[in-house]
Amino acid sequence: VQLVESGGGLVQPGGSLRLSCAASGFAFSRYTMSWYRQAPGKERELVAAITSVGDIANYAESVKGRFTISRDNAKNTVYLQMNSLKPEDTAVYYCKVPMLNYWGQGTQVTVSS
Repeated sequence: VQLVESGGGLVQPGGSLRLSCAASGFAFSRYTMSWYRQAPGKERELVAAITSVGDIANYAESVKGRFTISRDNAKNTVYLQMNSLKPEDTAVYYCKVPMLNYWGQGTQVTVSS
């Protein structure tokens, strides 16, 4: 099983980034997928989740209206579009298969001027 995140980087406040998580080694299309993040000195928190067929998405209050989770089951990939980024969004972002407790290695997002 592999979950490989990409797309992180340094962005100015108000900017955008699109994270990707490429999955392999399991039946991706059968599972809800989620994005978590962990900021320095803080606990890891759920950012967003999307059902197996992509019909329902849920978000943390802190990112509602700014972040969008989506998936492409043909590509075994889940995405996190992040707009209007704030310094407090700085964290390592991880994708996870909640039901299987699989985690990716994370990708760093830094929002700073």
